[in-house]
Amino acid sequence: MSAKYTTIIIDDEQSARDRLERLLGVYPETFQIIGIAKNGTEAKELINTLNPDLIFLDVEMPGLNGFEVLQSIEVIPIVIFCTAYDQYSLQAFETNSLDYLVKPVRKERLETTIKKLKLFDRSSNENILNTIRKLSVLKTDSKMTSITIKKGDKIVFIKLEEVLYFEAEEKYVTVYTPNEKHLSEQSLLSLEQKLPKEFLRVHRSIIVNTNHVKEVQKYFSNRFIISLNNNSKTSITTGRTYNEIIKKWMGI
Repeated sequence: MSAKYTTIIIDDEQSARDRLERLLGVYPETFQIIGIAKNGTEAKELINTLNPDLIFLDVEMPGLNGFEVLQSIEVIPIVIFCTAYDQYSLQAFETNSLDYLVKPVRKERLETTIKKLKLFDRSSNENILNTIRKLSVLKTDSKMTSITIKKGDKIVFIKLEEVLYFEAEEKYVTVYTPNEKHLSEQSLLSLEQKLPKEFLRVHRSIIVNTNHVKEVQKYFSNRFIISLNNNSKTSITTGRTYNEIIKKWMGI
């Protein structure tokens, strides 16, 4: 194979596609972009038609997600995952058979990927398939629809759609719903890794269900005040270090 890799970019966010296209354009001797897909269905068709050497693949997409795309195509190219969720890296990516990039993709990190490409062995497709299986298990585990709460000898199931927010308090996490609150023994980090994408970490001790957000106001020191749409009109002040994450969620 020549040093130049025919490449397809796959991401449902236009800003992410545009950014990656610009970054790859800095290395024309390595990447030749032959297609761009904005969802899993388009990706499947492009990969099967164009048979690229390499794909940059978003993990989270509506319809077919990244794992499902790979399970549905005829020939697996070199795969570099792009994800906003660093928990998908874990041990499954500790191999030269593929790489992962945490969004927003940085030029310096992409250069590391290029170095890995030089060591890549196309005969290691079985490693890719094993990695996909591991990641599929992780992804399945992350699909929560409810949270369990122990109350004496009973186990109570609370639907996630009813949860307003989670707040860490000492060694417990309080689960707030419109009419009551519950104590969970799960850590906030454990919850963050399993909750669906509508739940957003906005403070080191708070995860908010964005489906219940009514409005967001700017606050001083790179913080925001998030108002919820419950009867109590709960207000949450975000942490300074979560400024960029919140702005990305709001699309600003």
